Amino acid sequence: MTGVSPWTRVRSRLSAQGPTAARILVIAVFCWQTALWAGADQPPVFAAIVPLLCLRGDSASSMTALLLRIVGVMAGVALGVTVVHFFRPSTGVLAVVLGLALLCGTVVSSGTTLNVQVAVTSLLVFANSSPESYGFARLWENALGGAVTAVLAPLLWPRNPRREAATLARRYADDLAAGLVRGARAIGSPDAAYANRAYTQAEAARLREYGERAGEARKAMRFNPLRRRHRAEVAELGDRIGRAAQAAPHVLALAAEVDFFTARDGPTAILSRARTRLVPVAEATAGALRALLEGRDPGRDAAAARAALARYREEDPEPVAVLLRRPFTKILDLCADPHG
Repeated sequence: MTGVSPWTRVRSRLSAQGPTAARILVIAVFCWQTALWAGADQPPVFAAIVPLLCLRGDSASSMTALLLRIVGVMAGVALGVTVVHFFRPSTGVLAVVLGLALLCGTVVSSGTTLNVQVAVTSLLVFANSSPESYGFARLWENALGGAVTAVLAPLLWPRNPRREAATLARRYADDLAAGLVRGARAIGSPDAAYANRAYTQAEAARLREYGERAGEARKAMRFNPLRRRHRAEVAELGDRIGRAAQAAPHVLALAAEVDFFTARDGPTAILSRARTRLVPVAEATAGALRALLEGRDPGRDAAAARAALARYREEDPEPVAVLLRRPFTKILDLCADPHG
């Protein structure tokens, strides 16, 4: 993010991480208060810790982390209380406890990451002056905090998956359209072509993020009963974004070809003609992509782009012109084919 002000970076991070932080705050407060209502006679910190440690960027992974934590706490409490009942603390006993806890953690895990919750809980029980009471408090507060988190987390994120998916589709359309038009206008201008290629490569990461977030919004529908009526619409938006995502490599290819030929040949007559002919093609192709992402028929804009390409093809059959036309042809094929 070179050249971006610190305040802009802060706002970007707040925009990306702020909703998750707010969700964790709300759920942690609810967990704490619910534990107090349930009769906690000590500050119920274990209940409030659950959302801090379990909530992730999407509901699916949050539920997995929550389940693993609860099972890990139960196993850790059972192991720790059992060991301290029969043995006094010592280095050897510590090694046995840790070994057994880590062995349990390999079983009670997601399959890719060791669950250390069993070991952490058993050690805390092991080190406490009143292990039975500590273990019981940790067990019921975690269970209560887990229940509150499981109920509230899917309801608070995303607040509106349909709106989230629609916003992502609109941003995707804006970025793809801008990339196409910017690439066509950079033909024959070395500085503009170089800058456009660098910017388009950086923009590709943002487009991938849009696709990932659209997938998360789609998965979140399974956990949010308040939004189930929007399931079909969110799925359709996700499919549109998936189709449009296939156009991103062709926008990158256009930027690379424009930069290569401009750097190699400079402002030649061929490149000047290419810029003149391809700017309207880029604008019409951008219109077809916008229509695709908005759920409209892209046929009118696609037909205008193909007609302009056909005229340019007759006017200039040179290899450079053929290569510069190819990304537009590929994108228009994607707009026409419902299967991409």
